[in-house]
Amino acid sequence: MRIGVHILCAAAVLIAAAEARAQAPSAERGKYVFDAGGCYGCHTEAGGAPMAGGAALRTPFGAFYAPNITPDPDFGIGKWSDDDFIRALREGVSPRGEHYYPVFPFPAYTKMTTQDMTDLRAYLGTLAPSKNPRRTHNLNFPYSIRLAMLPWKWLNFTAGEFKPDASHDTQRNRGAYLVEALTHCGECHTPRNRLGGLERGQWMSGARMPVGDLIASNLTPDKSGMAAWSAADIVDALETGTLPQGGTLGGEMGEVVRNSTSKMQAQDRAAIAAYLKALPPLPTTVKKKEK
Repeated sequence: MRIGVHILCAAAVLIAAAEARAQAPSAERGKYVFDAGGCYGCHTEAGGAPMAGGAALRTPFGAFYAPNITPDPDFGIGKWSDDDFIRALREGVSPRGEHYYPVFPFPAYTKMTTQDMTDLRAYLGTLAPSKNPRRTHNLNFPYSIRLAMLPWKWLNFTAGEFKPDASHDTQRNRGAYLVEALTHCGECHTPRNRLGGLERGQWMSGARMPVGDLIASNLTPDKSGMAAWSAADIVDALETGTLPQGGTLGGEMGEVVRNSTSKMQAQDRAAIAAYLKALPPLPTTVKKKEK
C-alpha cells in the first residue's frame, strides 16, 4: 500500500513539474504569437522604433494612436506585471483601471489562451526599450469620455478564453482560434453598428474600413465573397499575397501578409482556410461610398 502511495505521489510530482515547464513563458513562442497577432503593424510608426507607438488611425470617432509597448519603464509597459498584461488583453482594462477603446482589439484578444498571453509578454520584454511618449487620442465628443466604454462593453463585449467546439475537428478549432482571437480577422472584416460594435450576425461578410474608402472583403464562401476560392487559394494568399485571379494583395492586407500571415506555420494557414471555407455564406452588405 505504501509503495502504491509513493508511486502516486511521485507521479503527481512529475506531472506537476511537466505542467510547470509547459506553462513557463517562452519568448520564442511569444515571437510567433506577436507575428500572428499583427502587433508590429499597429504599434510601429514608419521610420520609428519598433513597437514604440503607431501612426494615427483615423476613424469616424476621431484619431487613435497605438501606444509604446516596449519594456521602457516610463513610456512603455516595463512596469506592468504579468497580471496587468493579461488583464489588458482579457478585459480591455489598463493597470490604472481605465477602459481601452476597441480600436485595440481586446474583444478578440480576450479569447487568447493565457499561455499565449504570457509568451507574448515574454517576447515583448526582449525588445529594446524606447523613450517615445504615448500620444493622446484626438477624439470627438462624447467618444472622448472613457467611462462611456463601460456601457459599450455591456452591449458589445464578453470576456473569456476561446473554447474549442467539440463538434469540430482539431484543424477547424485551431482555425477558429486563430481567426477569432489571435489574428482578429473579424475586427476588420465584420460590419459594425453605429457605436462601433461588431454585427455578429454578419460575421466576416465584409466591412468598410476607417481608412479612406477601403472595403475589407467578404471572407465567407458566398458568391459575393470567396465562394470561388479553394482552400489552397486562401493558403497561397496568406503566404505570398497572390490572388487566384492574378495580382497581389496590397494596402492594409498587404501589410498583414508581409508582417503576419506569411510568418505563420503552414498548418496554421491551412487551419485558417479550413475555418473560412466552413463559415455560413453571407452576402456582402457594405458598398463603397458614391462620389
